[in-house]
Amino acid sequence: MKEEIYSEVIEKIIESIDEGIHFIDKDGNTIIYNNSMAKLEQMDKKDVLNKPFVDVLQSMEIKNSTLLKVLKNKKDIKDNVQKYLNKDGKEITTINNTVPIVVGEKLIGALEVSKNMTQIQMLSEQILKLKESKFNKSNNPEKLGYNFDDIIGESESIQKSIKISKKASKSDATVLIYGETGTGKELISQSIHYDSKRCDQPFIAQNCAALPESLLEGILFGTVKGGFTGAVDRPGLFEQANKGTLLLDEINSMPLQLQAKLLRVLQEGYVRRVGGTKDIYVDVRVIATTNENPIDILSEGKIRKDLYYRLNVIYIQIPPLRERGNDIILLSNKFIEKYNKKLSKSIKSICDMGIKKLRNHYWQGNVRELENTIYSSMSMMDDEEILTEDMININEYKTNVAENMYVVDIDARPLDWVVADIEERYINEALNKANENVTKAAAILGLCRQNLQYKMKKYNITRK
Repeated sequence: MKEEIYSEVIEKIIESIDEGIHFIDKDGNTIIYNNSMAKLEQMDKKDVLNKPFVDVLQSMEIKNSTLLKVLKNKKDIKDNVQKYLNKDGKEITTINNTVPIVVGEKLIGALEVSKNMTQIQMLSEQILKLKESKFNKSNNPEKLGYNFDDIIGESESIQKSIKISKKASKSDATVLIYGETGTGKELISQSIHYDSKRCDQPFIAQNCAALPESLLEGILFGTVKGGFTGAVDRPGLFEQANKGTLLLDEINSMPLQLQAKLLRVLQEGYVRRVGGTKDIYVDVRVIATTNENPIDILSEGKIRKDLYYRLNVIYIQIPPLRERGNDIILLSNKFIEKYNKKLSKSIKSICDMGIKKLRNHYWQGNVRELENTIYSSMSMMDDEEILTEDMININEYKTNVAENMYVVDIDARPLDWVVADIEERYINEALNKANENVTKAAAILGLCRQNLQYKMKKYNITRK
């Protein structure tokens, strides 16, 4: 009876996941073929299950089948990008993990797990084409980015960042920029580029967290026809940014294996397209950004030390908005001016209590959150000329300490801030309960000691 329940549970799991599952036995017959795989390949399950796999292969050549390769070679094929035509003739892109299934020493079949990347691949190809056409030298492109005049702020902290950035624009050295989300990392990056000798050349930005490793590698370094199933000859962003600047946003999200290839390009000045053998010289100035403290990403192993030191030739830290004093009001007035034009309003100023409310807010989303707040507030106003405290659309985060409960409106501060605050309180309470014993507190929280120590450091929690 237990085996029947176990089998039913496994079947439910297989059919409920988004990834496609395809299992063939040692003779090449399909034994498992879930709904996600059927939807991906536009096949009817009854036309596939319990039939020889070679009989259902139509548009894809047998020699390209990773399932059959694994069945023959008994070796894993990991993170394999594959393009092929489904039953309806539509090209699909998948990332596959294919492994032999061995019980004891006996091969019983091969299992493939496929993730549908068709939409993401189409989007990435469109991005590459747009960037390639935008920065084609024959087009004589206009500069569409920001410069230092666009940076608003009189506080000592932001002025220090601007001063370092201006010096960086006179150099070709790599730059590492750290700042919380919404602080203006790309604005600083573009200002460096457009104030440099590379200003007439391409500035290209790529978010390293936006795509999986297999696709990001092709976007950065390009692809060669035949490099993988369905690959075409296409230059990557390094080639497109030649003589210009490439911004790698959220470098802390780039997979470590890809970081090693990036390091090679930075050290040698050459790229090799995915699937290619030819080294291509590129002259690209790289600016990398991170929204996490560099010390933390190093200690957590999110970035290779050798890559970190190669990127961190010039280091720029952008202060969070809450540490910029009167810049909050300077920026607010600038956004009021901007949205007066856009919304056909005539707001002249902010009342004193409104100013106090803006200054007292935490601004987890920094300048981006401030702009959205002003835009939202002005959108709800009628013919008023003064932006008052009540009109400023900030939903405050509140804590009921007496009942140890948190009351958060749906539009309150971002979830990560709320979670972090609750996490900090739980850690303190666990330490109190454990009489300051970190090991016992970790057990209470269900964490390992090292993880708890990291979180204590993160929240600046100290114990004697």
